[in-house]
Amino acid sequence: MIPADLVDLSRLQFAVTAMYHFLFVPLTLGLSFMLVAMEVTYVITGKQIYKDMTRFWGKLFGINFALGVATGITMEFQFGTNWAYYSHYVGDIFGAPLAIEGLMAFFLESTFIGLFFFGWDRLSKGKHLAATCMMALGSNLSALWILIANAWMMSPVGSEFNFETMRMEMTDFWAVVTSEWAQAKFVHTIAGGYMTGAIFVMALSAFYMLRRQDVKFAKSSFRLAAAFGIIASVMTIQMGDESGYLVTRDQPTKIAAMEAIWETHEAPAPMAVFAIPDEENRTNKVEISVPYVFGIMGTRSLSTEIPGINQLVETAKDRIVNGQAAVATLEALRKDPKNTELQEAFLAKKDDLGFGLLLKRYTNDVANATPDMIEKAALDTVPSVTPMFWSFRLMVGSGLVMALVFVLGLVYSMKNTIHEKRWFLRLAFLSLPLPWIACEAGWFVAEYGRQPWTIFNVLPTHLSVSSLSAADVAGSLTGFAILYTALIIVEMYLMIKLGKKGPSTLGTGRYHFEQNK
Repeated sequence: MIPADLVDLSRLQFAVTAMYHFLFVPLTLGLSFMLVAMEVTYVITGKQIYKDMTRFWGKLFGINFALGVATGITMEFQFGTNWAYYSHYVGDIFGAPLAIEGLMAFFLESTFIGLFFFGWDRLSKGKHLAATCMMALGSNLSALWILIANAWMMSPVGSEFNFETMRMEMTDFWAVVTSEWAQAKFVHTIAGGYMTGAIFVMALSAFYMLRRQDVKFAKSSFRLAAAFGIIASVMTIQMGDESGYLVTRDQPTKIAAMEAIWETHEAPAPMAVFAIPDEENRTNKVEISVPYVFGIMGTRSLSTEIPGINQLVETAKDRIVNGQAAVATLEALRKDPKNTELQEAFLAKKDDLGFGLLLKRYTNDVANATPDMIEKAALDTVPSVTPMFWSFRLMVGSGLVMALVFVLGLVYSMKNTIHEKRWFLRLAFLSLPLPWIACEAGWFVAEYGRQPWTIFNVLPTHLSVSSLSAADVAGSLTGFAILYTALIIVEMYLMIKLGKKGPSTLGTGRYHFEQNK
């Protein structure tokens, strides 16, 4: 059996590096297309202020992009160092989109970011705008291929387990690329990034207006960001709803934990606005619900039930028992691969193979696992409810507050009274952390909610790790934590330094600190 501390440390290391990296990604995604919007406005109107906006916000984009790349490179290496069996088991499928991301999207983005910064005086307006568009496209394509890989982990379509090679193998590349999960995750993630970019620009612009610094520049930036943010909010809400529907349909244990649903409720199920889950007794101590809402949203019907955790655990027990037979048959088949009877017996049970492998956390002799082991493995199929329940609400709550800020910001901007609404400018500035809170909470829900699987219903997490010692992983985890913390300190120092000076950093002689020397 794999040592529990090795699995936990490997999970923690990947969580730390992923969560650190995703502090940079949303702002890169969000600012990339905001720069396109600013430069399009400059090309159409010819107004210098929009060129200055593109250049100034582009500086902050460049800092964030560079540090995002530095934190992202190490993540892909971890698949080989810390998750060797996972890489062996699904590398034929998972490796393809990551390779395409590196060859196509990353090089596209990296090439045109150079033209963006150094091409202002060397390219015509139209050519420079084209370079900016390609830079933004590269950023989003990079996210696309990574999210296709991640979506496959959530819903492993276009693939089959080969008992001869003991690996998952791709059967339909197009199915992997165009899966509903891939589409929903991509649009929802980039829309969240667009909201991050919009809040970032609005918050800094509000800061300038509160200080009466470069007010005209700040008002123009604020108005464009508010309009961009409203569009992004609509996209985020729409694809969030689609993601919720897919989770309800394909990952019932995750949605049950997100909503603290312990017992199957008569359709349509209510939505819990507030609850205090009691995981030991598998019930909620306190619950405040709105009737019918979740059943309608989650299933898009009035008659489809959403199974509760207690029922899902019982279902998991049945699948684990079937999985026992699948594991036993597979072991026999490996000794006699030409035996057609064994092949037929395995094919009949192979959909539950992953559930049988869950027992390897408790015993190497899966076929003779005890009822107590089966019970424990069944309980493992449901992620911890309390962190899932509250992380989901933290994400949604942060998103709704941002949407309100966008709407009010655009209304006040169109009325040209935004600089007078000092209470709202303070609110907009204080909203700066919200998109990162929402993004981090959302990724936690998505990834922690998939547990105990690396590939949902296929490969358990505890079987995916490399043959390392816990001390090795603890050492590298400490190193990553120190390095990434240093990078975030550098990012914050540079962002704050340039952010405080604002467009005066452009050296045009037109802005606050240059005119008040």
